[in-house]
Amino acid sequence: MVQPPDHPPQGGYGVPQNPPPPSQPQQPQQQQQPYGYPQTPPPQGPPAPAPGYGYPPQQQPPAQPGPYTQPGPYGRPQQPGPYAQPGPYNPASQAGYGYPQSQYAGAPTPPPVGGGAGGSKNPFKGRPAMVVGAAVAALLVVGGAVFAVTTLGDDGEKKPVAKESTGPSEDDKPSDAPSAPVNPGDGSGDGGEDLDISDFNADRKDGEAKVLWYKSAPDAPGSGASAPGLWVTDKVAVKPAYKQLFAYNVGDGDPAWDPIEFPGKICAVTPEATADDRAVIAYQKSTSKNAECDQLQQIDLNTGAKGWSAQLEKGDLFDSAHSVSLAVAGDTLMVGRSQSGTAYDINSGKKLFDKKTYGQSCYPSGFAGGARLVVVSSCAVTTDKEHDEVQELDPRTGKAKWTRKIPKGWKVENAYSVDPLVLYLTNEEENTWNISTFKADGSTRSQVDSDASFAPECDGGILSGNLAGCTGVASDANTLYLPTEEKDGTNQIVALNLATGKEKWRVKSPSADAAVEPLRTESGKLIAYVGPSSDAGGRIVSFPTTGGSPAATELLRMPASAAAIESSFYSKAIDYVDGRFYISSTLLSGADESKEKLMLAYGK
Repeated sequence: MVQPPDHPPQGGYGVPQNPPPPSQPQQPQQQQQPYGYPQTPPPQGPPAPAPGYGYPPQQQPPAQPGPYTQPGPYGRPQQPGPYAQPGPYNPASQAGYGYPQSQYAGAPTPPPVGGGAGGSKNPFKGRPAMVVGAAVAALLVVGGAVFAVTTLGDDGEKKPVAKESTGPSEDDKPSDAPSAPVNPGDGSGDGGEDLDISDFNADRKDGEAKVLWYKSAPDAPGSGASAPGLWVTDKVAVKPAYKQLFAYNVGDGDPAWDPIEFPGKICAVTPEATADDRAVIAYQKSTSKNAECDQLQQIDLNTGAKGWSAQLEKGDLFDSAHSVSLAVAGDTLMVGRSQSGTAYDINSGKKLFDKKTYGQSCYPSGFAGGARLVVVSSCAVTTDKEHDEVQELDPRTGKAKWTRKIPKGWKVENAYSVDPLVLYLTNEEENTWNISTFKADGSTRSQVDSDASFAPECDGGILSGNLAGCTGVASDANTLYLPTEEKDGTNQIVALNLATGKEKWRVKSPSADAAVEPLRTESGKLIAYVGPSSDAGGRIVSFPTTGGSPAATELLRMPASAAAIESSFYSKAIDYVDGRFYISSTLLSGADESKEKLMLAYGK
């Protein structure tokens, strides 16, 4: 590892930025709006790849860029940024965020069978965490702490998955009326023939789980639509799709309550349900092209009953609600706008506080929730002192518990964990990246030191305002679990010691031709999902977190007869609850030739 110099030069890169002590958070100053935001979005990328499995012959992609190339939230373009690109923020010669990705039956090409969990949202493609002894290593100093960083890879073979923005689409109807027809997800919507799951179960082998039920998606605009999130309680599985919210009994898939239809698009949802199984939906109040995502609705997931509702207040200039992010910390719901955030009591809907511009023209650019509430702010963006700052907020008052100033040139892209806090940062100018771990008071704990090339799947991160929007990542108090990128169709999981940043152990995927991704930790075990291959369904497995040479214990094996459709969930939300596995689409292509898949449930 490269050691810090004894006497760093004054000013410039690599010099401690002297943030205020943790006990003395910065005090808000008069609000200042940074000039020039929002920026002009990038031009639409090249067309999507040629159709493949399950796609009608001679089907052409939509003529419009759809909802995916609108300006992103927080004053930044909706673009892949450092993910799946040759280098940070540089365009790649392949289809990107301007095109909805693969769907089963009547959609763009899914990944090859055997692609496993890696997908294509790969922020670490060819980017080992530490190139030991390499001359390209640089130093990152955060508040006096030194971090080793390495050069980013310059390949970009995997394609990023489209993420919907809430900007206007030519397919939107300028009307407040609900769209028609409503498809309850039981096969009664528009489109071609639906799937018969009996075909999957008829060829089931010994030891394989059953396909318990399957649901097709509602009709969506030709430009595509979002289907964000998935919640599973002990009674129901609840799935948003375009403008509707569906609920199915976990055992048989029968509708648990009538679908709820919103007057406009669902644009964000809370990532987790509350302790009493409630969630909050953010949606547009109409299908008008100028509609903002400024409506909030609490829903009881078990009954479908509507709780409190609210409308976001109009923001200042450049502080838009065309796209929002939702984060939950305890009983606090944080709604992130383009340059501010508003906190509500998630149980009553009572407004708690606003997080707005402070200090050196610092405005919030992303939030992450969980056991803590973390905000990343962009500061002095039009000056040569531009930098990011990280704060932990008191979730009831909004007061900063501590503030960390990030050196100029470095951007916080994602939070892999909030408790403990683990951040992924990039430096566009230096073409480098870093993973840093912080203590409860915001001081440095460790940095990742590994020769592995990691590949968690992340959405737009700071570009979407959703700092915690990564899957394939798990953690406990002392360990971070990350998947490596696929090599020859398979990969590994690496356990990293958060106290030192060093590897504790690594384990190969149980499949020689499918990747494995961490889901979560529980009761001293790491729960993981192994993707399907050409001749086998996916699996849910567990590993002991104690390390050594951990062997996988199989918890559920999906049938090989359904491997093709399982592998076609390219952009997906998954969960494993009470012995059942759920996999669902998070994007709809809007293809009319046949019904799109929405959700599959497996069990014994």
